[in-house]
Amino acid sequence: MNATTSQLQERFAASLMPNYGLPAVALSHGEGATVVDADGKSYLDFIGGIATSVLGHGHPALVAAVGEQAAKLAHSSNLFINEPAVALAEKLLEQLAAPGKVFFANSGTEANECALKLAMKYGKQSGRTRFVAATDGFHGRSLGALSLTGKAAIREPFGPFGPEVTFVPFGDAAALRDAVDDQVTAVFLEPIQGESGVNPPESGYLRSARQICDATGALLVVDEIQSGVGRTGRFFAHQHEDVTPDIITLAKGLAGGLPIGACIGLGAVGDLFGKGDHGSTFGGNPVAAAAGLAVISTIQADGLMNNAAKLGEDLAAGIVALNHPLVSGVRGSGLWLGVVLTEDLAPELNDALTLGGVLANPVRPNVLRLAPPLTITKEDVDLFMARLVSALDAVYPPGGRP
Repeated sequence: MNATTSQLQERFAASLMPNYGLPAVALSHGEGATVVDADGKSYLDFIGGIATSVLGHGHPALVAAVGEQAAKLAHSSNLFINEPAVALAEKLLEQLAAPGKVFFANSGTEANECALKLAMKYGKQSGRTRFVAATDGFHGRSLGALSLTGKAAIREPFGPFGPEVTFVPFGDAAALRDAVDDQVTAVFLEPIQGESGVNPPESGYLRSARQICDATGALLVVDEIQSGVGRTGRFFAHQHEDVTPDIITLAKGLAGGLPIGACIGLGAVGDLFGKGDHGSTFGGNPVAAAAGLAVISTIQADGLMNNAAKLGEDLAAGIVALNHPLVSGVRGSGLWLGVVLTEDLAPELNDALTLGGVLANPVRPNVLRLAPPLTITKEDVDLFMARLVSALDAVYPPGGRP
């Protein structure tokens, strides 16, 4: 053990499939918003495992919950009840203040597979077969979830797919209204599109989607896999629009880094599955569920949704106030932001940030995605800003591009 980054890269390239490319950084450990690589270099973690490490790294509540649960019962399968899973389902339904039922999976894409099957069962009952989703939307890479993913480069190499899906421009309520009729089973939308560059729709879009679904009888499925668990300042991002979906999926931040996904069916939709209709050996694993309970309890006890709203606003305002010629604006909500650039230099900016000790994500050629832990402090934001200025000037010096 204790291999260097270059040694790990060599072993990675020789032993793992090349679907992720070769990562530039090999992480060893972390504390709070700081992570350390295999060579001992520290980084300010402003991507948080792509919006997953909501409590940062090594949070005492998460460490205690995982350790205590692993010592008691690490796995039960779905043949037996484990109390952490029941308690986590109850805790999620409390956030919605609405009746419903929860299915636990291992990931976001599996949560969407569950949502897809749930909607297909609804469609079978009412003679509906078609789905509607948004262009540039991202719902996962398994074949069912991929059929709903509106990014052509990810989707098209693996078609054809089973479900018939009509894609409409994200945020265009009129196009959505034209596409949804009484043959549509469900509409799948993200409250804010993550993989397209933290792209929010105009205010009122989700309310329009709810009205369109109500008028036609289609289900509204809201994918909160990136946006949920307090990241935008509310527990679910759709709560900013005061709508009630029929199905909600979430994953990334739910267990603070442990694998978990959840599909929530609200009202009668939560009771559509019969015995044997769906399953998961590891879904609702007691260790992951205990971690989820620790995450939600800590978010509530420490006021982390307010922290996300306040520091997210400060962060966005600070970046805009730089008035740097490479920055055209900042979009998103809470601590889920996309720094939009005037040129396609996000990979170069990300490289400069990494060199300067910051981890982020060039999610689009002209967008840098930020999703730091909800536990970050004003000092973390100030440090990030200082390093961002240096990185921006390195990539795009005063006077123009080098």
